[in-house]
Amino acid sequence: MSPHEFQRLIAGVTEQLDGRPLDSRLADWLNDAYPADSATFRELAEASRTGVAEGWLCNREGGGIRYGRIFKALPETHGFSVDVVDMKDIAGPHHVHPNGEIDLIMPLTEGATFDGHPAGWCVYGPGTAHRPTVANGEALVLYLLPQGAIEFTPA
Repeated sequence: MSPHEFQRLIAGVTEQLDGRPLDSRLADWLNDAYPADSATFRELAEASRTGVAEGWLCNREGGGIRYGRIFKALPETHGFSVDVVDMKDIAGPHHVHPNGEIDLIMPLTEGATFDGHPAGWCVYGPGTAHRPTVANGEALVLYLLPQGAIEFTPA
C-alpha cells in the first residue's frame, strides 16, 4: 500500500458521496453499502493500519493524539480532504464542520467507539460541532471533509 494506492481506494468511496447531502440518510447508506464486515471496510482499515505503521498516516502528534491530513480536498477525492487520527480513550479538540464531516471508525481495540459509534460510519451535517471522543480503547478514524473545511474552536 502506498499513499497513491490509498488515494485510489478512498476515491472509490468518495465518488459515491459526490453531491449527496451529509445527513443521517447518508450514514445509513454508508453503513449499508460499506458495513464493518465488508471487503471495502477491511481494505480501508488495513490500508490505514499500514499507513500508520509506515509513517505516512498519523505522522503528527499532539495532546495524546496521532493525526495527519494525507490529502487536501482534490478533484481525485471528489472535493474531500482525507485525515486519519489514532486516538485511545481521549477527547480531541472541539471543532465545527462548516460543510459536514464523514467518519469511518476503525477500532484497534475490540469494542472501541468514536462519539459512541462502533465500527462503521457516522456523518455530521453542515454546521455541527463536537469534541471527537474515542472510548473503550483505541481506534483509527478516517475523516472526509468537504472542501477540507474544519474550524477548531474553544469549547
